[in-house]
Amino acid sequence: MEFKGISIEEQLGKEYTEHKVFDELKSYSEFYNSLSYSIMNWTSQGTKAILNLDTYTYSSTKGTIDSISEILSKGRINDAYALLRKYFDSTLINVYTNLYLNNNFSIDNLIVEQIDNWINGTETIPEFRIISRYIKESPKLKPISDLLKKDDRYKKVREKCNDNTHYNFYHNVMLNDNEIHNPERIKHLDLFSYFLESLFIQHFAYIFYLNDHYFMSSDYVDSLDLGLSPEEESQYWVAPFIQKIFDEIIVKKRPDIAAEIKNNTNTQLN
Repeated sequence: MEFKGISIEEQLGKEYTEHKVFDELKSYSEFYNSLSYSIMNWTSQGTKAILNLDTYTYSSTKGTIDSISEILSKGRINDAYALLRKYFDSTLINVYTNLYLNNNFSIDNLIVEQIDNWINGTETIPEFRIISRYIKESPKLKPISDLLKKDDRYKKVREKCNDNTHYNFYHNVMLNDNEIHNPERIKHLDLFSYFLESLFIQHFAYIFYLNDHYFMSSDYVDSLDLGLSPEEESQYWVAPFIQKIFDEIIVKKRPDIAAEIKNNTNTQLN
């Protein structure tokens, strides 16, 4: 029931509209926006792409994050889970394409056809099950995969996303009604926040374990572009937005993963 003169935001209440998940979504959105821009000039070896393949991937991911925020702000938690599942899929596809290029690019194989054909629209990406197995069985990513599977949170994320997408239970239907009184709404937001954070950590860990040059600040290249001599070891400096999200999320929430990433990079990640 909609009460005349009362907005959806007022019906949802201050505890909902000021929930921490909205600040988290803003932080993730800003991160992907900055990452999309900062990696633009890194060549995606193994493809014919002029700009880095991930530039548009991350700007698209930012769009998904922004859509989640907008939908949640209207109290449509069930719909937000459909987009959370999309975020899950798209981030693993991103890991898969980077890993596949990393594994298959060589002087004898300058164009990795599966990924280049996917870019050109002549071949589809493998299904989720195959992508997931390829990542989990990768020797290169084993240290991160072992840490990520210390508990069953990612299985629970997938199950919850599927339950909401397919209406496996009636209460999933109710989660999309923003006008009824739902005393569990904040608890559902808390859980959504936890799942979203877990997926972000997974994506960050895999991508930067594979591509630690994505950490790099622009100082070294900027100096070269200006005809100046770069400061000593500036090629190892970390972009401020990377360090910020690393400190605020990875170190605080998964110090084990933070330690493994630091052990696998030559960058000056604090």
